[in-house]
Amino acid sequence: MSDAQLLVAGGGPVGLATAIEARLAGIDVLVVEPRDGVIDKACGEGVMPGAREALDRLGVAPASAPIAGIDYRDVRHSVQHRFSGGPGQGIRRTTLHAALLERARELGVRWVRARVVAVEPGGTSVAVATDAGSRLVGGWLVAADGLHSTVARSVGLALPEPRARRRYGQRRHYRLEPWTDLVEVHWTGVGEFYVTPLAGGVVGVSLLARRGVHYEQALAASGELAERIAGADAVSELRGAGPFRQRTRARVAGRVLLVGDASGYVDALTAEGIRIGLESAHEAVAAICAGRSEQYEAAWGRTTRAFRRMTAGLVRVAESPLRGLVVPAAARMPRLYASGVERIAR
Repeated sequence: MSDAQLLVAGGGPVGLATAIEARLAGIDVLVVEPRDGVIDKACGEGVMPGAREALDRLGVAPASAPIAGIDYRDVRHSVQHRFSGGPGQGIRRTTLHAALLERARELGVRWVRARVVAVEPGGTSVAVATDAGSRLVGGWLVAADGLHSTVARSVGLALPEPRARRRYGQRRHYRLEPWTDLVEVHWTGVGEFYVTPLAGGVVGVSLLARRGVHYEQALAASGELAERIAGADAVSELRGAGPFRQRTRARVAGRVLLVGDASGYVDALTAEGIRIGLESAHEAVAAICAGRSEQYEAAWGRTTRAFRRMTAGLVRVAESPLRGLVVPAAARMPRLYASGVERIAR
């Protein structure tokens, strides 16, 4: 006997988006998540314009600040491009999660407070063991359990973490009225600072860098950004995440589907995480409704290919001696820069 038509491992934004998509399709859903309430995570919090349609489809409208485009900056240059198809949104991670939680509860999503620790695939169902000692059975399992997915490892889809280009994220919020409606990306000698305007007179400042780079030291040495932040009160604790680079051999194993970060991740450099996560949730549920898991594998490849290639190429440059040429090159070739920004915006 099944506990639900669909089990979702992980109750973060992508797991909840999957559950909401499934309920909108009439599927009974059980989310398996050990943490209660709103879950925070270190991320840039810039939601690209292409994600607006996904949030509208889910019936979610969290408080946000408009994001009109992207501004790459270094000590000498600034190159900006404003999205041609309308603005994105600066949404605090906790605000987004709270809105998704409310919508999921409204639609009748059920929860089990536990962590999936092992998976038992079957021909017509899939069972999971939890750290609470329970065994749950569902018709399908969607893994949305993050960068270091237990489900992906359990079903043999996770590949070893690469040692090269291991990058991490750190983030803190400051009580400061946003001075621009653009996401500023400050290219410094040690990493990239993402400054995201958020609702309520707050900015989020995230650092992407190699392990061992100290946030406060890097911020103090960031020049113009340090001057802007000077004297502003921090309104959140410093959070970290990573390493970002995670690989999977496939996204489907029988009735198990990987979505979001669990499906594989390159880097946060192009800020596509939420956009891709929401799209993968939608495609996974569509494949489940069709009873064809291979449909999801093809859709995942199609929807993420451009992002993966662009991000991988940009990270290679960022980790090479050519790093200092990124912003000057963008300034000299604004049409190419604009094309790249438009690609991640869709």
